Amino acid sequence: MDIRDFKVFLEPDSEYGGYVAVCPSIQGCYSQGKTVDEALANIREAIELCLEEMENRGEEVPNPNNVLIGSVVIAK
Repeated sequence: MDIRDFKVFLEPDSEYGGYVAVCPSIQGCYSQGKTVDEALANIREAIELCLEEMENRGEEVPNPNNVLIGSVVIAK
């Protein structure tokens, strides 16, 4: 079994009343949920579906280790 650790970003969405989840390794792969747990479960499903579709089309599966997470502090 091949295990891949895809990074995801979660952001509160006040209009929706929950969270938006994005997987930066896979273009267009995003989901949402009313809670953090629901958003994470939904983005997991979205990632699995995107990977399955990519494999079916013979596309190269992105390397999840190519995403770096950093922080930029701005002082005003």
